[in-house]
Amino acid sequence: MAVSLAFGLSSLKYQMGDFSRAGPGLFPAMVSAVLLLVGVAIVVRSRFVKKVPIDLHFKNISVIIGSLCAFAVVSMFVNMIVGIVVMVFLATIAGTTYSWKRNVKISIGLVLMAFFFARVLGMNLPLY
Repeated sequence: MAVSLAFGLSSLKYQMGDFSRAGPGLFPAMVSAVLLLVGVAIVVRSRFVKKVPIDLHFKNISVIIGSLCAFAVVSMFVNMIVGIVVMVFLATIAGTTYSWKRNVKISIGLVLMAFFFARVLGMNLPLY
């Protein structure tokens, strides 16, 4: 909540504009407001839910970080489609079950989203 407040208050220095002609401060102000609302909701909910000790699995955290690093390296040296597939197959090692069929479906969905971002939104992605 403090980070959202810091960005939200600093965005007030910029011109806001309106929704039809947004100024440079409108987007950071909106994002920080939403993050502040999420933070407030989490704090309020924490007052009504029974406290549960946190159980960190450092192996799973390192597997997820490693899969993101593998995605970056493979995307840089091969292409992004192969990077997405490598990331999905490595990241699912951190789960409790492993299904290569599910991994293929997730990979196809993410590749289709990447094509949507590249073709429809015009983002410059190294897909192939």
